[in-house]
Amino acid sequence: MQSSTLTLTKDLIARASVTPDDQGCQQLMIERLQAIGFVVDRLRFDDVDNFWAVRGESGPILCFAGHTDVVPTGPESNWTFPPFDATEHEGQLYGRGAADMKGSLAAMVVAVEQFIAEHPDHGGRIAFLITSDEEGIATNGTVKVVNWLQEQGITPEYCLVGEPSSTNRCGDVIKNGRRGSLGCVMRIKGKQGHVAYPHLASNPIHNASPALTELATEVWDQGNQFFPATSFQISNIHAGTGVTNVIPGELEIVFNFRFSTEVTEQILRQRTEAILDKHGLDYDMSWTLNGQAFLTAEGDLVEAAVDSIRAVTGLETELSTAGGTSDGRFIAPMGTQVVELGPVNATIHQVDENVNIADLDTLTDIYQTLLTKLFIQ
Repeated sequence: MQSSTLTLTKDLIARASVTPDDQGCQQLMIERLQAIGFVVDRLRFDDVDNFWAVRGESGPILCFAGHTDVVPTGPESNWTFPPFDATEHEGQLYGRGAADMKGSLAAMVVAVEQFIAEHPDHGGRIAFLITSDEEGIATNGTVKVVNWLQEQGITPEYCLVGEPSSTNRCGDVIKNGRRGSLGCVMRIKGKQGHVAYPHLASNPIHNASPALTELATEVWDQGNQFFPATSFQISNIHAGTGVTNVIPGELEIVFNFRFSTEVTEQILRQRTEAILDKHGLDYDMSWTLNGQAFLTAEGDLVEAAVDSIRAVTGLETELSTAGGTSDGRFIAPMGTQVVELGPVNATIHQVDENVNIADLDTLTDIYQTLLTKLFIQ
């Protein structure tokens, strides 16, 4: 017989929940949670389904957070197995969302079911914060649920995000923080003209080049024991009319900072603008803060996660802040301890995304052990 976690994972994968369309995944989870005593608030914002579910009346809250939406598959003809068929093959489960993150969602639900069966009168509160807007623009999902929680006066003490954090073996890496992400679209103004008469024009590409070189070579910070140094990367440059004989009148540059806790959004903006001003550029900037840097350096949750992984797998896990952003960036500012713990991430967002079938039960056992360490021992 296949495990309960594998069965639920396959049921979730079979729902083609390409962001932000949930396709009934949340209803499937809600039914399981209500059956074991969870009170559920369905929270739909615009076209996005979310829910908050909680069991228990008092005490600290451990929130399991995750998303039911998945990225598009691309041409299904490129897949070895149909992406929403949840195919087992040589010990792996193939399907879009298998690793990111329907396997984690299933492991969360089953772990909680098993924990409650053993400890129906557990102390503390267990919660779920689930969205279908993590892989998309992320404006009507977790960030709005967090706002709703704050309006209700609810602040989880602990949050476990089921993002696929592992590298080679389930549990070998957990994320105890993430770098901040600050993006910008910058326009450098010049004066359009004929290339044969450069003295009558002002080339914004030429004008901006020294400043861009300085931005690219600037040392923004040295990082710290948890974060690498802040990085600046230009992702797009565009100017001109597409012909060779016209000096452009404007240069558009798109860039991004991935920043550590050693600097702030405000510091990065101020230092960037100071460099541009030093070079006498005429510019305007449109900044977008995609997420603040956050860190759970120590505490009950990190300790419980590390101990649970060791107890179930024997691994000494690595704490890491590498990778992109996650919805943990919206939860951590509440003062919540946040870790990300999920399966191996080697195939996420790829054709033939898959997860090791045995890892699904391993992850379930880790989650259940963590609940026990926080609420029973």
